[in-house]
Amino acid sequence: MSLASLMRTAWSSIGGNLLRTALTLLGIVIGVAAVISTMSVGRGAALTVTETIQTLGSDLLFVRPLMTATGTSDLTLGDSLALVDPVFSPSIVAVAPELSFNATVVAQGTDIFTQALGVTMEYTEVRNFEVADGQFISPAHVINRSNVVVLGAQTAEDLFWQRDPVGSEIQINKRQFTVIGVLETKGSSAFGNDDNRLLIPITTASARFSGSEPDTQDISISAINVMAHPGTSDYAMAEALVVLRLRHQITDQDDFTISNQADVISTLNVTNDTFTVFLGAIAAISLAVGGIGIMNIMLVSVTERTREIGIRKALGAKRQDILAQFVTEAVLLSLGGGGIGVVGGVLMSRLLDGVELGTQTLRTVFSGDIAILALIVSAGIGLFFGIYPALRAAQMRPIEALRYE
Repeated sequence: MSLASLMRTAWSSIGGNLLRTALTLLGIVIGVAAVISTMSVGRGAALTVTETIQTLGSDLLFVRPLMTATGTSDLTLGDSLALVDPVFSPSIVAVAPELSFNATVVAQGTDIFTQALGVTMEYTEVRNFEVADGQFISPAHVINRSNVVVLGAQTAEDLFWQRDPVGSEIQINKRQFTVIGVLETKGSSAFGNDDNRLLIPITTASARFSGSEPDTQDISISAINVMAHPGTSDYAMAEALVVLRLRHQITDQDDFTISNQADVISTLNVTNDTFTVFLGAIAAISLAVGGIGIMNIMLVSVTERTREIGIRKALGAKRQDILAQFVTEAVLLSLGGGGIGVVGGVLMSRLLDGVELGTQTLRTVFSGDIAILALIVSAGIGLFFGIYPALRAAQMRPIEALRYE
């Protein structure tokens, strides 16, 4: 039997009961649509992560203390200052140490819980921030351990609504601070929501909230952000490694980690891909259910058409002809469902694009390879689940099939 004849016969059989066909396709349609929309959301998230990290500044390195069996090792403000040395680290332009802690903030009867960072003047340059109103923390504020604070855009909005916060007094963990500036809106990043935080001098953070006032060089910090000359991040990483190993007198295992933007992007993308595959696997369960539905309907079709099979065999149809006919019907069913599912998945991904989910905005990225993969998978499901009914039809004996009522 020619391919054209197989297609005509299969199409005629499928169209004989449109309601049953539609219900059979439903599982495939839902499964393909769910897989496509999930993959689109996953790719959109990966692209957002990459773009966000790249906006932090070019050739940025991150130095953090290492978690060990005995606890967290220490980085100090002296470590960060030592990295800005034209002799030992000529590839490093600037460093921005930070000391993070959680803060309860109260202003004019409004209180919020947010992240606070103790920083220095270099933070805006290294982390690519701009001040929208007022001023940023100055070296004088750091030296004098001043009780001044710069608010993130969202923090300022939460505390003061539409009012100008510059010059206002707020309480941070029950200590009085004066607002001297507000940052430009930056949005969420791999390190959290940059707009939902506040910044104070790093010396103030240590003196007011750590319970001790060590010498400036000995202030413990949470991380060091390092900006390298363009295209020299690998050299800067090697230089920082040498400087910190010398300062910490390390001869064995490092008690700190150094990573760059590429490392962060790679790690986050691996995590995102794993999560996307996990969600896609859950969505693919619908495809398996749809495949079982196809097998069920094909078995019913074989039973209903027993006499037809007997007549065709009596007229000279071979086993492979019957097998090809029913396999073709199953594949057409699944491909039809896959095609409708692709359209549904594209529409769903378009609808999800830009949807606000808590503090995050969903972003979807659809590409043709997702659709092609979905169609190939749906055709494979039709082939897999259609084999058994087709074999059952092909193995019927003509005489017994003709006697079937």
